[in-house]
Amino acid sequence: MSASLYLGAFRPLDNSKASSKLSLPAHHLVTHGVVVGMTGSGKTGLVTVLVEEALRAQVPTLVIDIKGDLTNLLLSFPSFDAALIEPWVETMVSPLDQRTPRQVAAQLAEARQRGLSAWGIDAAQLAAYASTTAVRVITPGSSAGEQLHVLSSLERQSDRWSRDPESARGALSAAVSLLLRLLGRDPDPARSKEHVLLSVLAEARLSRGQGADLGSLLADLASPPITHIGALEIDAFLPKTDRRALAASLNTLLASPTFASWRQGATLDVESWMRPQDGRTPAVVVSVAHLDDEERALVLGVLLEEVLSWVRTLSGTQRLRALVVFDEVFGFLPPHPANPPTKRPLVALMKQARAFGVGVVVATQNPMDLDYRALSNAGLWCVGRLQTDADRARVIDGLALAGGQGAHSAQGLNNILKRLSSRWFLMRDAHASEGTVLMQPRWAMSFMRGPMTRVEIRDALARRDGGVPLGTATPGVLPGTVPRAHGS
Repeated sequence: MSASLYLGAFRPLDNSKASSKLSLPAHHLVTHGVVVGMTGSGKTGLVTVLVEEALRAQVPTLVIDIKGDLTNLLLSFPSFDAALIEPWVETMVSPLDQRTPRQVAAQLAEARQRGLSAWGIDAAQLAAYASTTAVRVITPGSSAGEQLHVLSSLERQSDRWSRDPESARGALSAAVSLLLRLLGRDPDPARSKEHVLLSVLAEARLSRGQGADLGSLLADLASPPITHIGALEIDAFLPKTDRRALAASLNTLLASPTFASWRQGATLDVESWMRPQDGRTPAVVVSVAHLDDEERALVLGVLLEEVLSWVRTLSGTQRLRALVVFDEVFGFLPPHPANPPTKRPLVALMKQARAFGVGVVVATQNPMDLDYRALSNAGLWCVGRLQTDADRARVIDGLALAGGQGAHSAQGLNNILKRLSSRWFLMRDAHASEGTVLMQPRWAMSFMRGPMTRVEIRDALARRDGGVPLGTATPGVLPGTVPRAHGS
């Protein structure tokens, strides 16, 4: 029997019936989901609730966090104690607020308890959630959370070469493409001679159980351990002068102090990330809010290729065995002809992952520049308040592609979207008999205090792991941030 995800409440579009509890069967997310809504619509709150419910249903979840909001999953306090909130209130109050942090925390704790209790969530459920989930935060290129070795499938030994060489080869190809992009060279695995050569040299080492670190590849470029690439002698395939130029570029990258941070930390191994630890369901948050746009695209391209390689190793199932959540997919899944490194694996996941029980949920507040033909595979759509007629028209077109307009005209849906209040959504579940309905997410169990900086992530991890006494001030934060509505 499929687990149910308690997302909140729903009612018909015409308000002909009172609101009812919304329990989404977990396997409905196998056909993926799309969440759209402008700032303040409650989109991040809904995505947080989706993640929380997946974890409560013991579904391992990988979260890609572009803005820093979903690191709030670290703040899944096991009780309503105001002391747990107090260290996080400084950036949530106006400079003109005369209350002490303790007073603010007490009022926020009371509001949290009142809000969650209204949705039937008590302290026992909070404690159970905290004790059965394990939130891990990975911050590529930063020591705020766990660092990530983005070239680990290239530079680190793995038994995957003996048990699943096809998957290992796919991960290696993605790492080599990333390396060539960093060098400003052609990253295409089918077209680039440099990609082919580096892949052949690396695979020769990795298949023997050795690492193919950049230093070793530099040596192999200078003195190749092979004589032919395909039917051609190696000098005919890529002349010695070109190999020397490639080696010089690699050496410059290797010597860069900045690049060193990308070659240390956790191994990029989604299979191990998704395994329960000590009976706790894992939530792995890959936070890239601190990176610039180009760095995000490169890192997430490699990550998503690794996710795709992992998915293809799984057996088929109709149940939801894992969930991948991408919050703010704008710019990473654009329409043709744009083709960032993230697009190919995202499109492939939307088409293929359902057969293996892996659901993908993408969310955005900027719906205009998305490849809706890729999103037409989604069975669940949640559309919140949108700012412009163009945004609403674009989303309604996407619903039509997904077969979600039903008996409602485009103009009728547009009129409803215009009138939506914050934290209300049009929801269309392709598997449900109710058709398109209005839905309101429940309160998130995690404390929604807004985007977290690198300093705050480090502080939250230290508090969770016992390194900082409760009730002390959070270092390095800036006061005076305008308070955010819950679930925004």
